[in-house]
Amino acid sequence: MNKDIATPVRTRAILEKYGFSFKKSLGQNFLIDTNILKKIVSFADLNENSGAIEIGPGIGALTEQLARTSKKVVAFEIDQRLLPILKETLSPYPNVSIIHKDVLEADVQAVFAEEFSGIDDVMVVANLPYYVTTPIIMKLLEDKLPIRGIVCMLQKEVADRISARPGTKEYGSLSIAIQYYTEAETVMIVPKTVFVPQPNVDSAVIRLTKREQPAVTVKSEDFFFQITKSCFAQRRKTLLNNLTSQLPEGKQKKEDILAALNVCGIEPSRRGETLSLEEFGRLSDELYPYFH
Repeated sequence: MNKDIATPVRTRAILEKYGFSFKKSLGQNFLIDTNILKKIVSFADLNENSGAIEIGPGIGALTEQLARTSKKVVAFEIDQRLLPILKETLSPYPNVSIIHKDVLEADVQAVFAEEFSGIDDVMVVANLPYYVTTPIIMKLLEDKLPIRGIVCMLQKEVADRISARPGTKEYGSLSIAIQYYTEAETVMIVPKTVFVPQPNVDSAVIRLTKREQPAVTVKSEDFFFQITKSCFAQRRKTLLNNLTSQLPEGKQKKEDILAALNVCGIEPSRRGETLSLEEFGRLSDELYPYFH
């Protein structure tokens, strides 16, 4: 059995050998606790027939654990300086492919077709760079990849917003966008002490299980998301105020907006955070004809 990468001693030795310095701009924080890595992998529920996609493998600490539990691992790494390190640390694992690309600019569908042919069960498992967490998750979901779900580590505050329920202060358009595609749960809190360098905030691991069908069926997904964003534009404002100020020609169409709210049985004086996904779905469908 190869020695784990994710111990403080081995991590330090690898970084020193290559003279690696952390880039703040890339949000690099490496995990140095093998038990936590194993737990993260266990939440993904992989087996020897599964595939895993990783984003930002760093020096390969999580990649190694994924390689031991799955058939194939594909990791996207943006930082060229890490490529020679990964080549060395992951040399014992022939089932790992490293792709030197920014996942936000990559054609992940094409990579998927090429790397995971014959593998039906694929999970995204990643310790995401905190500054691009949301765009990465949204891209993976909007690209409609044939994945079972996503297990990722991210800032605790963002995890709270993603898994928030209606009526809480964390609940917002991000909660809705992600819960539209997935069932979201925070499965673990991770203290900042198990990273090098230590981030300023605590982290959390979130598990997103993709729904067979989106949570609600709507006439237009784009319009549904436009409505949810509008309703949260200013959290303290009522639905009516937000919709009239945010929608194109909303002020002129105030009567139409009131009529749609009335049909849905939604009080115009409510705030966005009180509406469930179903209510947003109904509202966007009622409003759709007025704005198209």
